[in-house]
Amino acid sequence: MSAPLKIGLIPANRNFFSDELAAKMRAETIHALQAAGIEVVVPSELQTKLGCVETREEAEVCGRLFRERDVAGIVVGAMNFGDEQGVAIAVRTARLDVPILLFGGQEQEVLTHGTPRRDSFCGLISIAEALRQIDVRYTVAQRPICFPTDASFAEEATRFAAVCRVVQGIREARYGLVGTRPEAFWTCRTDEVALQQFGPTTVVTDLSEALAVMRKMSPDDADVQAALADLKATADVSAIGDEDALARLCILEVFLRRFAEENALDALAVQCWSALQQEWGTCACTPMSRLSNSGLPAACEADVLGAASMHALQIVSGTPAGLADWNNLHNEDDDLVNVWHCSAFAGCFAGETPRVCRNEILGQNFGYERVAGTLEFRMEPQPLTLFRLSHDPKTGFCVCLAHGQVEDDPARTFGAYGWTRVKGLLPFYRNVILRHFPHHVAFTAGHIGGALEEAFGNYLGVEVYKPEG
Repeated sequence: MSAPLKIGLIPANRNFFSDELAAKMRAETIHALQAAGIEVVVPSELQTKLGCVETREEAEVCGRLFRERDVAGIVVGAMNFGDEQGVAIAVRTARLDVPILLFGGQEQEVLTHGTPRRDSFCGLISIAEALRQIDVRYTVAQRPICFPTDASFAEEATRFAAVCRVVQGIREARYGLVGTRPEAFWTCRTDEVALQQFGPTTVVTDLSEALAVMRKMSPDDADVQAALADLKATADVSAIGDEDALARLCILEVFLRRFAEENALDALAVQCWSALQQEWGTCACTPMSRLSNSGLPAACEADVLGAASMHALQIVSGTPAGLADWNNLHNEDDDLVNVWHCSAFAGCFAGETPRVCRNEILGQNFGYERVAGTLEFRMEPQPLTLFRLSHDPKTGFCVCLAHGQVEDDPARTFGAYGWTRVKGLLPFYRNVILRHFPHHVAFTAGHIGGALEEAFGNYLGVEVYKPEG
């Protein structure tokens, strides 16, 4: 289980407002953030007046605390009007390029003459302007003025934590590249230097090196046997009829898992054809599917940016991600696309028992005895978020992002797939082509695009393309 995310809280105060109301709002904010699973880093009542931030000295104490604790994000709460300079100085002292969420406290009651007041509706504007003047990006809560006890604040805290995790996770990511892209697919080219400047590090190994290690591994290895037992328990392997091929699939899985563990990898991109079929005699789909299903995203066709896209989705959703082709437009519905691959989809997306099969496409070229290992099923009807990171040497990184819904359609094919409804699909598809996105798109369950758009569009500084409407 991962450690709680550390987020700094700046409880912004102005001393001619009610100390009692400021202290109350601070305590409620801390409690609400903790309830969202966040470790809150905030000045204590011994470090600053009320544990809030107003003066330059208090701001510097707060900023140094954030830097010492290496927070992944900052919440600025206007406990009342707040002091914009105090907030700006705290952020500047921290010197952390992390997401910042702004919100203000609602008035405690309907105002009457003499009612203690907060005026945070006004003060939050000043705080935002001060941050703009020091060139700091920030997020404004969907409901900017609220009580921390509101359900809307709990949702905002969860969403902001996801934004922080994506920004931190992408900047610090390590992606494994096993082999090289298929020669036929320029679409899977990756600029490692540009990716490193963006954040992630690529860790490479040649497929020949991987094969050399795998050939020395025994089918009787305890990890291989455990993987084989689990495979047989979770999928229908009857179509293979070859215990040796099943063992080779599990040896490949164990190698990839060990490679990831030894190099502290967050995701993998694998050369899945054609050398693997010729030199090892199986496909990589089932091992990659099982890795993705266990929380280690694995992208086919050496698609490193596809792996990055899967990783980003998994960070937000907390559930496995897949990688698919934008494969077919439905003959009778312009908003229905077949999200398909041959396939390495994580088994959690299956609406039926997954079947380990032989690759119908590669079998025609290499012989069906050498292509065991696709994992095939129809996806269960469910909401999806579709997401893709891409790079252009002239314009830099960009992402496309859409929400969809898998439907139970009578159209059938082999592989793993789901007919997915995306409103405004064809105009969006035109942008996929015009904005230089490849034929692969990552996906995960649920509609979680808001956090991805905020993380990539605001804090990672890339253009975001979505369906219109």
